[in-house]
Amino acid sequence: MYTEQVMEHFYNPHNMGELSDANGIGEVGNPKCGDIMRMYIKVEDGVIVDVKFKTFGCGSAIATSSIATDMVKGHTIEEALTLSNKAVVEALGGLPAHKIHCSVLAEQAIKAAVADYYTRQGIDPTPIVGEIKTCDGNESCACEHNK
Repeated sequence: MYTEQVMEHFYNPHNMGELSDANGIGEVGNPKCGDIMRMYIKVEDGVIVDVKFKTFGCGSAIATSSIATDMVKGHTIEEALTLSNKAVVEALGGLPAHKIHCSVLAEQAIKAAVADYYTRQGIDPTPIVGEIKTCDGNESCACEHNK
């Protein structure tokens, strides 16, 4: 059911914790859906030099958070914004269909952290980052879509 990569990131998550000097913090999810992800980024000269996460959720939520942080750390903000939930799933070697929503949340959590970074810089993030899809517990939330 779960790939070796998913199990590795679940049992030994990378970049877990908080960043006290984060200059971008994003949170997505909803307790009604069962998964909440918070991403912390430290950006210097347009590069994400450090990233951490705290996730409340299932093993797939933890694994997708972990791999997403690996995929953006050391990359520019622009590169981080190209991260897709499909790339997260591929990097993990796949996820069961009913867990794809976790990869959507990981993508959205990174984008939310970047949006917060831009907001703190006095820049409107919407034209750059786009709309952040959050879960409000109804059928239109990111948790319910298998993108």
